[in-house]
Amino acid sequence: MSYAIVLRETGGPEKLRYEQVDVPDPGPGELQIRHTAIGVNFHDTYVRSGLYDTLQLPGIPGLEAAAVVEKLGAGVRGFAVGERIAYIDESYGAYSQRRLLPALLALRLPDGVSDEAAASLTIKGFTACMLLRKVHAVRAGETLLIHAAAGGVGQPLVRWAKHLGATVIATVGSEEKAQIARECGADHVILYRRESFVDRVAQITGGQGVGVAYDSVGADTFSGSLDCLDYQGTLVNFGQSSGPVPPFAVSRLAAKSNAIVRPMLFHYIRGRAALEAVFSESVEAIEKGIIRPQIGLRVPLSGAAEAHVRLESRSTTGQIVLVP
Repeated sequence: MSYAIVLRETGGPEKLRYEQVDVPDPGPGELQIRHTAIGVNFHDTYVRSGLYDTLQLPGIPGLEAAAVVEKLGAGVRGFAVGERIAYIDESYGAYSQRRLLPALLALRLPDGVSDEAAASLTIKGFTACMLLRKVHAVRAGETLLIHAAAGGVGQPLVRWAKHLGATVIATVGSEEKAQIARECGADHVILYRRESFVDRVAQITGGQGVGVAYDSVGADTFSGSLDCLDYQGTLVNFGQSSGPVPPFAVSRLAAKSNAIVRPMLFHYIRGRAALEAVFSESVEAIEKGIIRPQIGLRVPLSGAAEAHVRLESRSTTGQIVLVP
């Protein structure tokens, strides 16, 4: 027997229930694993609230974790009991002490990457890699706008963008978060609650605008992000922490021949080869210190509801980790 967070109906954080669950022996092609650190993402809150109808209920939410292999199913090769792994699973199940995992999803952790770094930066590191290397290949000298720059994805995004030689304009909601964005290397920091980020971007760029805007906030910033783009600039909307983006006239893009992209990480890691390529690049970025784990909150697995409250209130900086 083991314990897990079980979601039986969608709603507020109180719907996350800490329950005893049965974990059977692994079947063919499976691993039985014991979690050591579990990542918390905005995606998890969307699943819990019902905004994303992607988890069959009752079910165990959670997309990413670090773990130790405890048992091997028949036919599993390349792993050994006691090895450390990380994974992302779009079928969920990470909010648990133990679970079964398809061996094809497991990624062996090198000694230079801690369990907490893996749990907190697998999705976030993969996302930064996808955004900066795949969705829009950032060039040295390019000017970017990054919203929520002190957040779990924002920090590695700023650090990696600076490593690539970009000029980064960051938006944040408080002086504390502004300092974090500066420590990550942001060239310009805008406190969007005090001033118009659209006006400040225009001032910083001499009216030219930015080549790309990375927007995980959604409803509150989407329209302004479009206004910040240069000619042929791209708006990358990869989240909606303030709510979904309302419909808009696509003809608005014609004003500067702009483009909008709404990438989904799992589409960029389809297949083992693609998964391993992104993992390798992200791990290298962690090992070289390009991106760094900044754990803003550690919460016992039983306190997952508290983690969701803190994440949705945007009162945390860095990453949140559940400790089984």
